[in-house]
Amino acid sequence: MKNYADIGIQSPLVYLPAPGVDLQKWAVIACDQFTAEPHYWREVQETVGDAPSTLKLMFPEVYLDQPGAPERIAAIGRTMQDYLQAGVVVPHDGMVYVERSVAGNTRHGVVMCLDLESYDYQAGSASLIRATEGTIVDRLPPRIKIRESAALELPHILVLIDDPDHTVIAPLTAAKADLKPLYDFDLMQGGGHLAGFAVTGQAEQRMVQALRALAKPDHFAARYGVGTERPVLLFAMGDGNHSLATAKAIWEKNKPLLGPDHPSRFALVEVENVHDQALAFEAIHRLLFGLKKDLLLELKRAFGANVNYTPMASAEAMRERVDSAGGTRHTIGWIGGGQTFGVLEIDRPGFNLPVGTLQYFLDKFMQDGGADALDYVHGADVLERLALQTGNAGFYLAGMHKSELFKTVILEGALPRKTFSLGQAREKRYYMEARKIG
Repeated sequence: MKNYADIGIQSPLVYLPAPGVDLQKWAVIACDQFTAEPHYWREVQETVGDAPSTLKLMFPEVYLDQPGAPERIAAIGRTMQDYLQAGVVVPHDGMVYVERSVAGNTRHGVVMCLDLESYDYQAGSASLIRATEGTIVDRLPPRIKIRESAALELPHILVLIDDPDHTVIAPLTAAKADLKPLYDFDLMQGGGHLAGFAVTGQAEQRMVQALRALAKPDHFAARYGVGTERPVLLFAMGDGNHSLATAKAIWEKNKPLLGPDHPSRFALVEVENVHDQALAFEAIHRLLFGLKKDLLLELKRAFGANVNYTPMASAEAMRERVDSAGGTRHTIGWIGGGQTFGVLEIDRPGFNLPVGTLQYFLDKFMQDGGADALDYVHGADVLERLALQTGNAGFYLAGMHKSELFKTVILEGALPRKTFSLGQAREKRYYMEARKIG
């Protein structure tokens, strides 16, 4: 393990599945995916069966509200210890260069540790590592309960760098033939293909120097048109905001007891370049289950004369209208149970992005008992299928441009929660590498 405190990273000791472990059964998608589709997780369970798998080391959020959570958490802890003792996972010292191919596109990343001393998820943070969306502190306790008793962490966290000249990760891609292969296999459930390579020696040092160049205050100031006194933002959260916040909360609790060098000071993540051509920013749509109130009436009460609703002939027409909208008016798609499509246009909104305007309304709508549940959905097809069911409703949002992310966070702070997604659900990170934290 090597620490690079000036840029907030560590080259970690990771644990990978031992030779002979079926990697297709081992690697499972992030726990916060397909929360509205329990059949997906039933299919994962059928695929895994009794084989060693990260499914047995994490808690799919689709089951969070079901009975038996304490027993499931205890079983996760026991299985982690069993896998370590039985040699199901074996150590590898160093970073891992990762290629993930889905639907003809390949993303490139590096698995490393981030120093939680360089991260602050609070609003207004000026830390080297920052959240890109608001952190809901109330969502941390169940995650803390799982992590604080865990022997291993398995990240689905994706962190972004803003490297338009491709100086950090692209050289690893070019030198891939010289890197030691660690794994190479097809993922389950339509997740594409995953390959990993060891990053050591000169390859690691070149990458570290490139990150240091990005973090120079004069480079940062020139890139974003700000003063050199403004604190540098090097790493911005892509996926897994609440998972990293959980790690931070536990570290702050552990620090006075365990000292500055304890493993819980660091969190394992995958770093990707926001300018990777295969990295797409997808919108995260909103889905209401079990409506209790007239949604259109409540929208009119909330926004008054500033909201206008226009029926649309089809889902395609609705999406085209939303995706092509511009100007200061916020345009949001509507899907209602009973084959209803429409577009909401809101003048003089109180937020910079349509997602902020919508989320503000939905938070109050849910507080007032307007529906049984609110979920966040990846993919317009899933949104449409579920929103058209009787008693449900959905809101379709256009995605933000990924080039806007860093400057928006630097100048305006964190975005509204669930503003964007790095790709669609099946493109999310699968659990592969682990690291000892307990």
